[in-house]
Amino acid sequence: MTLVINEVESALVNNEITQKMYINGEWVLSEGNKSREIINPANGKIIGTVTEGSAEDAKKAIEAARKAFYENGWMNSKARDRAELLLKISNKLEERKEEFAYLDTLNNGKTLRESLGDVEDAVNQLRYYAGLATKPHGQTYDVPDDIQAMVVREAIGVVGIIVPWNYPLVMANQKIAAALAAGCTVVVKPAQQTPLSVIRLFELIDEVGLPPGVANLVLGPGRTVGSELVSNPDVDKISFTGGTDTGIRLMKSAADTVKKISLELGGKSPNIVFADADFETAVDYALFAIFANQGQVCSAGSRLLLEESLYEKFVPELVKRAKMIKVGPGWVDGIEMGPLVSEDHMNTVLDYIEIGKNEGATLLCGGNRIVEGEFGKGYFVEPTIFGDTTPNMRIVQEEIFGPVLAIQTFKTEEEAIELANGTAFGLAGAVFSTDGAKAQRVIRQLRAGITWINTYHPTFNEAPWGGYKQSGIGRDLGTYGFEEYLETKQININLKVEPSGFFEGNKNN
Repeated sequence: MTLVINEVESALVNNEITQKMYINGEWVLSEGNKSREIINPANGKIIGTVTEGSAEDAKKAIEAARKAFYENGWMNSKARDRAELLLKISNKLEERKEEFAYLDTLNNGKTLRESLGDVEDAVNQLRYYAGLATKPHGQTYDVPDDIQAMVVREAIGVVGIIVPWNYPLVMANQKIAAALAAGCTVVVKPAQQTPLSVIRLFELIDEVGLPPGVANLVLGPGRTVGSELVSNPDVDKISFTGGTDTGIRLMKSAADTVKKISLELGGKSPNIVFADADFETAVDYALFAIFANQGQVCSAGSRLLLEESLYEKFVPELVKRAKMIKVGPGWVDGIEMGPLVSEDHMNTVLDYIEIGKNEGATLLCGGNRIVEGEFGKGYFVEPTIFGDTTPNMRIVQEEIFGPVLAIQTFKTEEEAIELANGTAFGLAGAVFSTDGAKAQRVIRQLRAGITWINTYHPTFNEAPWGGYKQSGIGRDLGTYGFEEYLETKQININLKVEPSGFFEGNKNN
């Protein structure tokens, strides 16, 4: 791993080399020759420079994707050929998994063990969708006529993919893999803060020889590049993962061209712990639910709902263990929580902590930026827990997207369900109880798309990912994620070829 780290750093530190974007099979600089410095959130150092795209660059990429789909035949490409290309990418990614993991750790701040898990997921996503591409998808119908009725599934066309900074590689990859497997062409916009691993992914795409225009990468801000993707009538679908406010704006813009759209948005997910839960397991997962990836997870268990009789035993142990979490640069052995992704985001999280204090919640631990020594150059925030919260508090209702946990209490099963469903979000939720029937009852009442019993956070490429309410529409991953990139076409074949006789007066005498 040390060799890989040295190679990656030596490739990045030469800031005279501006990393390019990928349009129509070529690596290009932006039209306006703008660039952006990429910052390591653990120490504030510049780790690279990338070209900064514009709406004009996005238009070029869209034009290339549309030409590749309609004129150059990608829409009629064979599923087996698409599958083989995805498998080639997956093999190359697996060979370079340590490099990709270290890139995400440098660029995003997450721990190296988390980044390695992300790369392994990305490899498996490519292989999963390579397999799915060649599987049957369609139906035939026995209808009351001399007609053979059937349904076929066809690629939706040009897809704009907009991904967030918290899982830079894996979230871009899962959408790209599904869209290409379905036969779509793509234009991908990564987050401005974290483009490095996605740029590397496109190097692999270039190496395997995807036809020009099938996969395009445009770097740049959402207000220009993202807006062009959503408003351009030549884009057939948008697949977006990010904040709910942004998702609402994208949905409104997509309506102007009746563009198909899938949105995986924010969350304020409840983690419900009953008094009969296995104590050690529940404490362990309560920590993991909120502090994994620095709490920068859309499905984070950011609300801990404790049965009232368990509070006095559970909370002291939870606080004690939260204070023991090892915070530091993600590439250092033994580190359990890294920095937040940027200074701006760190300040947003710190502002929410102040809001919690002002609202009357009790700060049980954390609440501060870590500034001692080298920490002062990075964007580190202590694991933070609030008690004595009420349902109307902003720290209970709004997504903070950081290492901040709000504890609520309940007395009855019904009250737990009411509190759990008491936000505008509905992405995820969990129940901890040794009473299997109760756990099932409660989980069935949660208005959430991803749920767990006696665990938190495990995800699988085979299973759909998405939420209820303001947590979004549509799904990623699994067969459901694959179908997001397919249109449904009905075909009727007349088996008795003769005049219909509908207009009797038109018959020849």
